[in-house]
Amino acid sequence: MTRTRATEAAGAAAMAAMRHAYAPYSRFRVGAALQAADGTVVSGCNVENAAFPSGTCAERGALSAAIARGLRDFDLLVVATEAADPTPPCGMCRQALAEFAPALVVVSVTTGGKEASWVLSDLLPHPFTPASLAHS
Repeated sequence: MTRTRATEAAGAAAMAAMRHAYAPYSRFRVGAALQAADGTVVSGCNVENAAFPSGTCAERGALSAAIARGLRDFDLLVVATEAADPTPPCGMCRQALAEFAPALVVVSVTTGGKEASWVLSDLLPHPFTPASLAHS
């Protein structure tokens, strides 16, 4: 993938957010930067909790922050980790993102310089959508 200026800016935001992650249990710090269609970049980091299900992934943190700002249309997500290989969002994050941007470009970068990219609909080919709630 050719890195664009937008990807570079979102990547820098994701790396910065990763440095603020609170991950004392897994020690797997993650930062995410979600870019809205208007170019606004909103970041988030994972926040773990001793009551393990209470934690929040970086991707859903960025999504929540973007929604709180009134943003609803997204075209790019950059996920940053210290892992050896690029890491895509977890299933729960994929589902949450699919509600707003099934064609979202997802780029995963590592502190070691590795990068991979996907389209969200390829990572989650059959999401549960608002149409799934339709009554027959």
